[in-house]
Amino acid sequence: MPASAISLPASPRQPLPLDAATERAWHAAARRTPQLDPFCCRSEWQLAFHEVFAPERSLLFAGDDDSCVVFARVPLRTGTLLAPIDTSWQFGCPLLGPAALDVLDLQLRYGSGSATTNLLISALEPDGPLLRDLHARFDETHRFSLAHTDTSCRASLEGGLDGYLARRSPRTRRNVRAAARRAAALGVTFERVAPADAATANATYQRMLLVERRSWKGIGRCGMTMPPSRQFYAALLERMAASGAARVMFARRGDADIGFVFGGVADGVYRGQQFSYDEHWSPFSIGNLLQLEQLRWLCEEGAARYDMGPMMDYKRHWTEQWTAGQSWLLQPR
Repeated sequence: MPASAISLPASPRQPLPLDAATERAWHAAARRTPQLDPFCCRSEWQLAFHEVFAPERSLLFAGDDDSCVVFARVPLRTGTLLAPIDTSWQFGCPLLGPAALDVLDLQLRYGSGSATTNLLISALEPDGPLLRDLHARFDETHRFSLAHTDTSCRASLEGGLDGYLARRSPRTRRNVRAAARRAAALGVTFERVAPADAATANATYQRMLLVERRSWKGIGRCGMTMPPSRQFYAALLERMAASGAARVMFARRGDADIGFVFGGVADGVYRGQQFSYDEHWSPFSIGNLLQLEQLRWLCEEGAARYDMGPMMDYKRHWTEQWTAGQSWLLQPR
């Protein structure tokens, strides 16, 4: 495994350029091993986070399309921390591909690392093979401590929409079908948007923000209309449009948008990001119907899994699988 690395400079809140070959290698390495969050370990999520939340950090990409590592350098009083670019939610793993630990070892020995380099590795499965390999590789040289843990939820799309609905409770199926009939009688329709360029992504995002302002989150000034969330999801949607990953569903009444749900697709796995609806429509289950229509679209495309991110109560009846993700801090002995 080559020790070559690309050092990506800090960015003053401007879109960070990434050549197409590096981005392809990043995504190819990501799909070579199972990931707890296949979308958030990719460049769309990670670089959007960098641009908005930590543009002063320099980034490290090392490896090739078989295996690579992707880190942000965080200066410490003594030494350096190589951390996932997303140091807030820590959804994506910075070790990608079957030989990622070899790439990391080479960087620590001969590249940008040193004996004083600390490591933060996120999105690890508890007792999973990668965590076991990390212990086998670094137990003698580093102290391990658990830094963060979270639970995410997902659902299989095996059997298409009918198969998915068959795995929901009878009550959920009845409620969704009744809500769909009531919404149709009121003239509610649904529009699919898959922006493929920056201009379309921006126009789509402006529509989303107009809905968000009329939602409980917008009214409470705690949603996507507020910085830094507004800038982050704008950057994310633009990058998702460039890679063809974006999937946005709007609920409409006449010529007006009354709700939306959006997320991204990576290798057959959909990762939900945000959804919102006009507060005046809250009695009409618009959020549930948006989820249903998004699922219909994804099943038509042949998606295999529906990821909804961190576990919350409202997600329970939409999902049936819950997975823990851990972040571990490795400090030199």
